[in-house]
Amino acid sequence: MSGSQSSITRPGMTRRGLLAAFAATTVAAAPHYANAFSLFRNAGDIRRIKMYSGRTGESLDTIYWIEGKYLPEALREIAYFMRDWRNDRAIGIDTRAIDIMAAAHRLLDVSEPYMLLSGYRSPQTNAMLRSRSRNVAQNSLHLKGEAADLRLRSRSVAQMSRAASALSAGGVGRYSGSDFVHMDCGPVRTWGV
Repeated sequence: MSGSQSSITRPGMTRRGLLAAFAATTVAAAPHYANAFSLFRNAGDIRRIKMYSGRTGESLDTIYWIEGKYLPEALREIAYFMRDWRNDRAIGIDTRAIDIMAAAHRLLDVSEPYMLLSGYRSPQTNAMLRSRSRNVAQNSLHLKGEAADLRLRSRSVAQMSRAASALSAGGVGRYSGSDFVHMDCGPVRTWGV
């Protein structure tokens, strides 16, 4: 699910019981997947992401990867949550971006969810934001479902950006004045103050 342009509908919540059962049996299991972030090693064979949106009032706490496989229903749930809230459009979120966010969150050792400021952006929303700020890229990775702008109350922008940069897995932008960190799965690079 690497930024596909399919429309996403609001998913059901029927898999939660199943995930709880899987999580109970897999948390202590030794991981066996290749090319995972070293941070996920020793975390059991699951990956989880926790976020909330002040814009929509929605929360997300989902296991999206179990025993070497991404869970399609969880990825749809993430894509819907990270939709462009201004026009309710959603696309698939690149799993590499989700992994970067989850690994940085784990490295920060916090229990609070990320506050999602911006996930997917439609071309119309990106153009509107670009007209208001010179910090919005014309070909933003938000347009492809490959980026997120995130905040944590308990961690500073500097702490969050150091954690994301330590992964050497994508772009990390520090926006100290606006109190958020941009994380993406594009080329490895850093910017901002």
